[in-house]
Amino acid sequence: MKNENKNIEDINIGILGFGYIASGVFSLIQGQKSYLARKIKKNLNIKRIAEKDLKKIKACIKEFKDIKVSSDVNDVLQDGSIDIVVELIGGINPAYDYVYKALSSGKYVVTANKDLIANRGGELLAAAERNNVDILFEASVGGGIPIIGPLKSSLASNNISKIVGIVNGTTNYILTRMEKNNLSFDDALKKAQELGYAEKVNPSSDIEGYDAACKLAILSSIAFNSRVTLNDVYREGITDVSSDDIKNALDMGYRIKLLAIGIEENSQISVRVHPALIPMGHILASIEDTFNAVYVYGNYVGEIMSYGRGAGDKPTASSVVGDIIKIARNFDRKKKGIIYGCSCFEDKKFKSIDDTISKFYILMDVVDKPGVLARIAEVFGRNLVSINSMIQKQTDKEKSARLIFITHEVVNKNLYKSISEISKLDVVNKVLSVIRVEDLS
Repeated sequence: MKNENKNIEDINIGILGFGYIASGVFSLIQGQKSYLARKIKKNLNIKRIAEKDLKKIKACIKEFKDIKVSSDVNDVLQDGSIDIVVELIGGINPAYDYVYKALSSGKYVVTANKDLIANRGGELLAAAERNNVDILFEASVGGGIPIIGPLKSSLASNNISKIVGIVNGTTNYILTRMEKNNLSFDDALKKAQELGYAEKVNPSSDIEGYDAACKLAILSSIAFNSRVTLNDVYREGITDVSSDDIKNALDMGYRIKLLAIGIEENSQISVRVHPALIPMGHILASIEDTFNAVYVYGNYVGEIMSYGRGAGDKPTASSVVGDIIKIARNFDRKKKGIIYGCSCFEDKKFKSIDDTISKFYILMDVVDKPGVLARIAEVFGRNLVSINSMIQKQTDKEKSARLIFITHEVVNKNLYKSISEISKLDVVNKVLSVIRVEDLS
């Protein structure tokens, strides 16, 4: 199918790694080849594929005799005719070395690798700039949802003050099933694993919040024009969210979601990933199963939201090929140029999670006798924690009760100190849950 449109230029593509996303990219380019050629006036020509397991490739490409396959990535990296390298290996190493070599040899790079961009994106963007090429990574956040490109282009004139999103489909699926099917966390996780939404051996990247933190680091770097890495993001997962928390939240008019929140205020950046109670009336509360949604707050555009499937071979392939098209549209071998480049031209300070201000939901098991509430209230008061509401529920244990508190806004370190002291009271059996409440106003 090479040169189906003979009067227009070939853009030669080399693919590193051939898993399910890469096979989606391959199918999209080959299936839409004629359509894309008419649309962008260039032929997207997959010339080489490197993959350790050649069996993965052969079944897909047997009809395409002109495509060269190899188990050696250097066959792609050292091919002077390759214009764009698509890195779909994943992870930081050895992907970093491969991408760095590609950029250093004057090749454009497209990747879906959130770990790589969140941890070492600054170095790779600098390498791209030195060689007058670019690295594009739309698919690293939100699967098929366009968010990185808009932040770098159509929203670039805005000062972005806040990003709030549900950016991990696995945890959103688990929390949705806990609510809709009255499942425990463990049972909902097992269901997610059966469906392939969560890793069967080690799902910690999703459920402990690492995946969402990588994505938030990438979005915040672009939005706030200052480098944010994974290590800068405060992170809590959803492993401690219980069925009781889900039910209590619903009773009070909230749903629990794993949120990624980035805020820039007074040239300070706060970036955090954690479960949160959000009002049922907010649109993010309606985002269910594996769908993602990201809110952006700009000083001119106001509040906008991007929504769609946050993972999967087809949505992610759509974003990867979208980046390839961005490069291909105005491609010139003789005079290459940067498309977006690095937007991190400032060096802003980070605000510690201890100094941020939040509302909290607190669930505790206490001894059911007079004076308990007064002792707890005294600790809260001494630590400047103001209570907005309190509900008492009886348990099936004799002489035991459940107390549910919603606080007013409080400095996080004051809340942590009060919880530490309350946990030591002889009238408190256990502090079961401490989860932030986000009004998202």
